[in-house]
Amino acid sequence: MAEPAADAGSIQRKLRLLMELRRAGIADARVLGAIEKTPRERFVLSAFADQAYENVALPIDHGQTISQPYVVALMTEKLELGARHKMLEIGTGSGYQTAILARLARRVFTIERHRELLRQAEGRLAELRLHNVVFRFGDGSKGWPEQVPFDRVIVTAAAAEVPPALIDGLAPGGLLVAPVGGDRRDQQLLRVRRTDNGFLTEDLGLVRFVPLVTGPPVRPEAGNA
Repeated sequence: MAEPAADAGSIQRKLRLLMELRRAGIADARVLGAIEKTPRERFVLSAFADQAYENVALPIDHGQTISQPYVVALMTEKLELGARHKMLEIGTGSGYQTAILARLARRVFTIERHRELLRQAEGRLAELRLHNVVFRFGDGSKGWPEQVPFDRVIVTAAAAEVPPALIDGLAPGGLLVAPVGGDRRDQQLLRVRRTDNGFLTEDLGLVRFVPLVTGPPVRPEAGNA
């Protein structure tokens, strides 16, 4: 089934957003192209659909957020994703970042601790015919041991430190991008590169993310799913 055509107003808002991202320093044509092809209005709550192409974070279900487009673009660009890369995402959320990654990587493995968010994201990506994504309901801080190593890892929630399982799961030469900081007002976006001699960490600036929750996810009670 073909995707419904975007209205003229939505197209104009998306073009303005892309121009804003370029002015802010996002230069990777593949990243900008993936953002252009991904209809953000499908990933936000209907009450916020008219704000889908504003450069702001927006609330989604379960107290989570869909990140500001600039932050999505920055994190994606800093991953230096190649078409043959195997990617791990911690925090599927609405699936918007997942969709961007799926257009750039060979395969994306994504973990979400809210089952309903995961179900919604699966449906959205299926509608967009992005079939190179594998979904898991669980605790993202533990990584995906059966699938290590990963060429790239992205974390979309902040912890006091990067979970060791995620760093240990990086392939040689691999990159991880994650927000770090126990205080939501004092979080740094870090990029960690695995080298032959260990790990190199780069500070990419201040960000603000919801906290990374660890431990077994709460399964919905029967009848409340």
